[in-house]
Amino acid sequence: MKEKLTSLSDLASAFGKDTPSSPDKQNDSSNKDNLVYSTSSGRIKPKATNETISESDGYAKVRRETKGRKGKGVVTITGLGLDNSALKALAKKLKKTCGTGGTVIDEVIEIQGDKREAIKTVLEKEGYKVKFIGG
Repeated sequence: MKEKLTSLSDLASAFGKDTPSSPDKQNDSSNKDNLVYSTSSGRIKPKATNETISESDGYAKVRRETKGRKGKGVVTITGLGLDNSALKALAKKLKKTCGTGGTVIDEVIEIQGDKREAIKTVLEKEGYKVKFIGG
């Protein structure tokens, strides 16, 4: 140990420790992840995330809800076990059959109005067993 240690990195290497990376290098990598637009490459698309789809128990649960909708009734369909694109396609078919609006939120299809019987017939034609939940 006759060498002179002139910096902290020399001292750390003498004790067998790796030198910590400088904070500037860490900020550069995190800035690349948060980059939204670049003049060299244009709009940066976010990395795709893997969706988790909950398993179906074999029943499509159809329920009429009014809570949080200012008294307006909607029919919610859950438990289908489909990915997002298949849910949107099924919702489009249901909306067209019922002649009403609707949406897909997370894994729940919402159809405006009380059209439970029409929804039941469409879902049974698609091969689902239908259970009415609630009153």
